[in-house]
Amino acid sequence: MGILRAPAEGGAEGSMKGSHASFHPPPLYSKMATVDFSSSVDPDNMDITSDEELEREAEGFKEQGNAYYVKKDYDEAFNFYTKAIDLCPKNASYYGNRAATLMMLSRYREALEDSQQAVRLDDTFMKGHMREGKCHLLLGNAMAASRCFQKILELEPDNSQAQQELKSAESILEFERMAEISFEKRDFRMVVFCMDRALESASACHRFKVLKAECLALLGRYPEAQSVASDILRMDSTNGDALYVRGLCLYYEDCIDKAVQFFVQALRMAPDHEKARLACRNAKALKAKKEEGNKAFKEGSYEDAYDLYSAALTIDPNNIKTNAKLFCNRATVGSKLNKLEQAIDDCTKAIKLDESYIKAYLRRAQCYMDTEQYEEAVRDYEKVYQTEKTKEHKNLLKNAQLELKKSKRKDYYKVLGVGKNATEDEIKKAYRKRALMHHPDRHSGASAEVQKEEEKKFKEVGEAFTVLSDPKKKSRYDSGHDLEDDDMNMDFDANNIFKAFFGAPGGFSFEASGPGNFFFQFG
Repeated sequence: MGILRAPAEGGAEGSMKGSHASFHPPPLYSKMATVDFSSSVDPDNMDITSDEELEREAEGFKEQGNAYYVKKDYDEAFNFYTKAIDLCPKNASYYGNRAATLMMLSRYREALEDSQQAVRLDDTFMKGHMREGKCHLLLGNAMAASRCFQKILELEPDNSQAQQELKSAESILEFERMAEISFEKRDFRMVVFCMDRALESASACHRFKVLKAECLALLGRYPEAQSVASDILRMDSTNGDALYVRGLCLYYEDCIDKAVQFFVQALRMAPDHEKARLACRNAKALKAKKEEGNKAFKEGSYEDAYDLYSAALTIDPNNIKTNAKLFCNRATVGSKLNKLEQAIDDCTKAIKLDESYIKAYLRRAQCYMDTEQYEEAVRDYEKVYQTEKTKEHKNLLKNAQLELKKSKRKDYYKVLGVGKNATEDEIKKAYRKRALMHHPDRHSGASAEVQKEEEKKFKEVGEAFTVLSDPKKKSRYDSGHDLEDDDMNMDFDANNIFKAFFGAPGGFSFEASGPGNFFFQFG
């Protein structure tokens, strides 16, 4: 690196280079008997002159580097500072200048090395300490940065820049501490906040970026997490942490096979990466258990499927998307097992994990329909139809709205105590039983309040029978139509209906046959 050069005859940089090629030392032995050493070049003086020439040439390179730096041509500035260092490798300022250039090129690790070399050569080199501290700060090593800024303040206590940078380093340390506590509490939003604040001063810190990306993934913000990890991998394709985060995003998006590939690659780059190892194990276990549950369901082994989905849900509570599917799958099994309330609860859990999960809304809506919770069913079907305006979803919504409308009328089937698919004969038998049960004569000895209530029920029974025993009225009623609006005769006389049914032209009466017992007879 330090090359001895003979003194240039003309003193100019160009003639010095030219003289180099033609310079030949005189032979050691000559035919001349005497040599005048007084007129020869002194070897010691020659070395001194050579060092001076090297320094002048190095200074020239430095000045050229400075000129390119001012022009913001940092690549050329780097080249000339490197030439200066090659000529004078023990000049601290040259390393300092090249460090500044490398920082402008965002090559902070190389800049850090140059800054450290500069202060090794000159421990009082303030700019060297400042640049070393800045590099440490940008790379996220706040402790090392603090030591550099404190060194400056020892040399120059009133250095305002060092004071400010020291505060930045202390802030980063505090954000790191807060992030660590928040991560343990699973407050991932706070971790993201802390890392964003820390990255304002430590913009080149991969460690902070990876932690932020991991927490974004845990929050279900997968595109953002993927973007951060991809930025790191563009700069460093072997970064095990970034590979792990890419895998984590895929894993949480239920792309388990692809996720496992990234986890394996991360472990290849960093064999001791415990998070990647755990995630890989969980991914494989989750996939296997889910597939076992699906197989049992297809085979009609609903109890086994229910248990397998339940077991899968315990593997990784952080896997939001997969767990949402597992809850919905378990709800499907629950509805098959007639565990409708449990099925509704599982659908609600699935929706809480993934609010855009249409299948969970549809499954819950059907369960609401099956349990006659029509308002809730309509609400879910409306949500589905707003998201996906298909003909099928429109029909499901209309049907739920119809059932809701029907549910707000008198339920004549419930009044008679029969199912909605009851036959004509079953409807007649039900009317006979209920009409006799609520006939006013039967309750003539009861209190006025009881008589009034039983009379009301007697009228409702007659009304229900009139509608359900008339095929046309029953059809309109079952279709949800308002019979009064259809100009149908809805003027009910419960007594006339009763007499017509029992065929009692002479009347009908109840007589006591003992305490609390009655029999009836026709007159």
